[in-house]
Amino acid sequence: MSKLGQIGAKLHRGEVSYDFIGHRKFWFTLSAVLVIISLAGLFTRGLALGIEFRGGVEYDAAVKVTDSTVDDFTNAVKATNAKGLGDPVVTTINNNKVRVQTKPLAQADVGNVRAAIAKEAGIPADQVTSQQIGASWGKQIADKAILALIVFLVAVFAVIWLYFREAKASMAAIIALIHDVTITVGVYALVGFDVTPATVIGVLTILGYSLYDTVVVFDKIRENTRGITGSNRYTYSDATNLAVNQTVVRSINTTVTALLPVGAILVVGTVVLGTGPLKDLSLALFVGIAVGAYSSIFIAPSLLAVFKEREPGMKALNKRVMAKRAQATAAATAEPVAVATAGAAARTGVQDSSRQDSPRQESPRKADRATGTAPTPSTRPMKATAAGRPQPTRKPRSKRGK
Repeated sequence: MSKLGQIGAKLHRGEVSYDFIGHRKFWFTLSAVLVIISLAGLFTRGLALGIEFRGGVEYDAAVKVTDSTVDDFTNAVKATNAKGLGDPVVTTINNNKVRVQTKPLAQADVGNVRAAIAKEAGIPADQVTSQQIGASWGKQIADKAILALIVFLVAVFAVIWLYFREAKASMAAIIALIHDVTITVGVYALVGFDVTPATVIGVLTILGYSLYDTVVVFDKIRENTRGITGSNRYTYSDATNLAVNQTVVRSINTTVTALLPVGAILVVGTVVLGTGPLKDLSLALFVGIAVGAYSSIFIAPSLLAVFKEREPGMKALNKRVMAKRAQATAAATAEPVAVATAGAAARTGVQDSSRQDSPRQESPRKADRATGTAPTPSTRPMKATAAGRPQPTRKPRSKRGK
């Protein structure tokens, strides 16, 4: 088993745990900062709407791309002095194509710009393709995209409500989805990528990714919290945190697996192709998948825990669990003290009993000094030695018993 797999197994069994729910204030603060930055970029810089939304004329010409291609074609188009031209947007595609986008132009000016592009590219004017895109068509696309987003959110709210039988789960999931869309759109505003119909498709797609991870986590939360009010072991936040730990490795694996191909498409679309629907689609997918995984782990479960713990039943459960833990802590603290006290008392009792059973006897010399009499000589027979010091005599073995 791999190291990540071992960690996942320990997380699932509860042997290893990270307090996701306990640190929710930090994650909420981080998300609030990201949302504020995204909104600031959206309102200050705005979205770089593609020609499909703002309308205009698009020209394509085959040319060998060099380092000065963009500047050369920009100056050539500006030299036509077409009315309402504005600043043309010139991009290169691969190494053999250039694309020029301008604001809506009169028919005569469209021909003049085409001729200038053909002259700069060194090709006949009929080899420069052009198409006019009306702003009304882009407005219709935008309106339909907003309508699709609203319908999607309403449908998601209803489905999650029916599946989990819990309106608070729907609220947490919807807030997480709005959080993901806001940050994704803010990244587009800060980076400056064009918003095209492909971007809209990408944004709608990431909602599915984010919702999928969120539902998986919520399903595990429902499993862990079934009948939780009948026990005093865990609070709702504890059970929710366990569910997140049990599913976090799976969420990371699926997210990394999805990000690798999307990242490759983003690199190809940005570096190799330079422009086009691949770049617009892949950026939305890449940012949305990453943010969706973050919200499904750190935001949606924490929101659900906050909503649920406001219920009276969950408040009562929290009090019971906290009281039980306080008693356990007090008992654990008092036990070593009781053991030490009992040990000290036992040692003291042994010393007292030894003193009572074996009273201290004074030596004859001390007793004689206390009474004022001469010391009583020993009654044991003594014998003299060569040094003149008397020594006690020992009876023969045959006379000891007599």
